[in-house]
Amino acid sequence: MLARRLTRRDFVKAGGAFALTAATFPTILSSCLGGGTSGGSKTLKILQWSHFVPAYDKWFDPWVKAWGQSKGVTVTVDHITYDQIPIRTAAEINAGSGHDLILWIVPPSQYEPSLVDMGDVVKQVEQKYGPQLDFAKLTNFNPHTNRYFGFTYSFAPDPGDYRKSLFAQAGMSDGPTTWNDMLSAVTQIKSKSKGAVRGGIGFSPEPDSNMAARALIWSYGGSEQDKDSNVTINSDAVVQAVDFMARLFKQAETSEVFSWNAASNNQGLVAGSLSYILNSISAYRTAQASKPDVAKDIFFAKPLSGPGPKALASEHVIQTYVIPKFSKSQDTAKEFLLYLADHASDFVYQSKLYEFPVNPTTNAQDKLYGSGGWPHSDPYQSDPVTKLQVLKDATTWSVNVGYPGPASPAIGEIFDKNILPSMMAAAAKGDKTPKQAVADAETQIKAIFANWRQKGLVGGTT
Repeated sequence: MLARRLTRRDFVKAGGAFALTAATFPTILSSCLGGGTSGGSKTLKILQWSHFVPAYDKWFDPWVKAWGQSKGVTVTVDHITYDQIPIRTAAEINAGSGHDLILWIVPPSQYEPSLVDMGDVVKQVEQKYGPQLDFAKLTNFNPHTNRYFGFTYSFAPDPGDYRKSLFAQAGMSDGPTTWNDMLSAVTQIKSKSKGAVRGGIGFSPEPDSNMAARALIWSYGGSEQDKDSNVTINSDAVVQAVDFMARLFKQAETSEVFSWNAASNNQGLVAGSLSYILNSISAYRTAQASKPDVAKDIFFAKPLSGPGPKALASEHVIQTYVIPKFSKSQDTAKEFLLYLADHASDFVYQSKLYEFPVNPTTNAQDKLYGSGGWPHSDPYQSDPVTKLQVLKDATTWSVNVGYPGPASPAIGEIFDKNILPSMMAAAAKGDKTPKQAVADAETQIKAIFANWRQKGLVGGTT
């Protein structure tokens, strides 16, 4: 799912149940947890990515450790870059030891056989805060096996980030509303700046390029699969989307877009070399601290419309905790996740509104969606303070990787191998026609689906 291609075929079936008296935990756990580690002091080892909003980690680490102290649990938190999470997860599962909780920012579905079922946690949280949003359920639940292989608790919206002053020069001071609008504007901006300021949609083996490819395909009415996990990538709609991306590259971008990492578009926007990117608000938050004049000029747009029926965006980040079966602190890990869900307003605020909860009635509800809530009056001093109100309805236009179907192990592998941005790049470089690029992608995708269907983890027939 990230910049490096990883092998997902090594699954460890080790692990098992560890007994502990349920009475040692709060009532909320008694109906869903069978106990915890028996004997000795309790520990909880957490592995997660270094947050794109660094202030979040500075809050989270002492916060979770304080929770541990109140429960007699020694908590350790290790942070690594997001692209190392899959590598460490695979290594720990293969070794049969490591962290008790691992936080992913993209669907970890391909590890399902080695992960603890989290249905008990999901149900407890839903009883208190309402059912998970559809895209969250499709991220942490496999309908083919009827298992929750993770616990998804938050997501980051993925709006368009644009430089208002530059788009004003193209007659779009309020930003683009369609892909064609965006193409027209970034083409004009590149021409007027003599190539100094370019479009910022990537074609690289990294998450943002994956998300952009999917958003464009959906806007044309295409998808990589249908709701029943049948492969649908080879369609006229997808071919048209690939053709659009090839035109975008030729008119408004340079070859830099083929070798980006996930930070490149953020850096380009803040540096002033990119006029429009698809991203979360993290680049903007960085600019607020480092380049306030640039931050003042960064505004946000909803997903761009295409010829298809609806404008959609993939969630930029979808946070899902998993518990490997080898963990000896499974119940302690689940207890903490329930505590985390109780503190939605804290993780939203401490992430500087980067994260939104995926259950509809948490204690962050009024602060995010009520009159005069945070998006309408940014507590982190946006100028104007209403700048983030575009995110208020993000739950209505955000969907999961693999939409309209689930984020299955097959979809996870397609993301891992960067098949969709590679398909776009092949056409943009002129190596293949759009039709050839899509046909080749279909061959790869069908082979991946066939492999996972053999393992009994993915539905569909075609």
